[in-house]
Amino acid sequence: MFQRLRDSVAVAALVATGIAASPLAAADAGIDEDTKTVTIGAFTPVTGPVPFYAILTHAAEAYYRHLNENGGIDGWTVNYVTKDDGYDPARSVAVTRQMVEDDGIFALSASIGTATNVAVLPYAREVGLPVVGPIGGASAFFVEPNVFPLLPDYGWSAASNLDYAVNGLGLKKVALLWENDELGKSAKRGVEAYLAELGIEAAESVPFDVKTTSFSPHIRRVANSGAEAVILFGSNANLAAALKAADLQGLDVEWFAPFFTADPSTQKLAGDLLDGVYFSSWLLPVSSDAPEVAAYRQSIEAYYPDDPVGVFGLNGWSNAAIFHKGFEALLASGNELTRENLVAALETLEAVSVGGARGVTFEPGDHRGTRQEGIIQARDGGFELVQEFRPYPAVVFETQ
Repeated sequence: MFQRLRDSVAVAALVATGIAASPLAAADAGIDEDTKTVTIGAFTPVTGPVPFYAILTHAAEAYYRHLNENGGIDGWTVNYVTKDDGYDPARSVAVTRQMVEDDGIFALSASIGTATNVAVLPYAREVGLPVVGPIGGASAFFVEPNVFPLLPDYGWSAASNLDYAVNGLGLKKVALLWENDELGKSAKRGVEAYLAELGIEAAESVPFDVKTTSFSPHIRRVANSGAEAVILFGSNANLAAALKAADLQGLDVEWFAPFFTADPSTQKLAGDLLDGVYFSSWLLPVSSDAPEVAAYRQSIEAYYPDDPVGVFGLNGWSNAAIFHKGFEALLASGNELTRENLVAALETLEAVSVGGARGVTFEPGDHRGTRQEGIIQARDGGFELVQEFRPYPAVVFETQ
């Protein structure tokens, strides 16, 4: 499959041949040499159905405030412009056009949403606008020449959970509970591909609706399968509800879940039942002593004290860090400060630390930034890294 994605890059490259000639891709778009200021932007749902996503944007803003107050990017200040799109893809396109034409942004950074970012891709391609760290999950992001995503395919993450269950803990009977939408279906594809590689079958595979609050029938099926472990891919509310149902039925298994549920918000929902749960994660635990993660916690407490400190915010912080790394590489290259050269600079990043992520790499034709995950476990009200970052299982990473 990934070869087909690579082939699509060649088509996209043909489309992109006219980009550099566009006046919007001029050297001075978003660049002020006199003040050493680079202007970038993001659309974010301040209004609409998911206003709590503002936490992601607050974290990105905190990243740039912290950066500017500590010397900027080799002396360059970042001017971060954000505009409300109400989580409406049509408005996302409109405000992006506004930021390009009126604010003169050099790139998008940490723009919010899967559908919203996908909607912006044709316009971004037309004007040569780099989309750096879009906070969403779509396979299209991995092959677009001007898009640099950090979030992995959920299939890779689910396979990392399975790898730890089988090879780390020696468990052979693994069941899957998956949200019946693209999130869960991606996880299911990854688990099934890796199970086939391992030569074993799922003990059980049970879909559920995102709005599911009672997991009693799902847990009965898992219990009847004799599963030793359960991989659940869904929301933190889904995980908490499943853990409560398992507790009521006396089901004693090892639990695995995705990175975004390794968060204090899940602990509030699940209480002590969360202790022992494992999470595949492309992000370090939010409690990590790593300087980048400590800086995230300190900055949120300083700039947005009402926001929770958790994996949700660390996600936004880390996606903002990609532009920092790319612009730093562009300055080091000595090349003209153009959007086209920013893209080229980002494609030189190899196995770098980006916020709470590790081993981030971009290559021409292959923009799968996150290429490895660690395993986190909930312990005594906190989260600890119990397996260091390792590459995704190759059979899944190369084919998903």
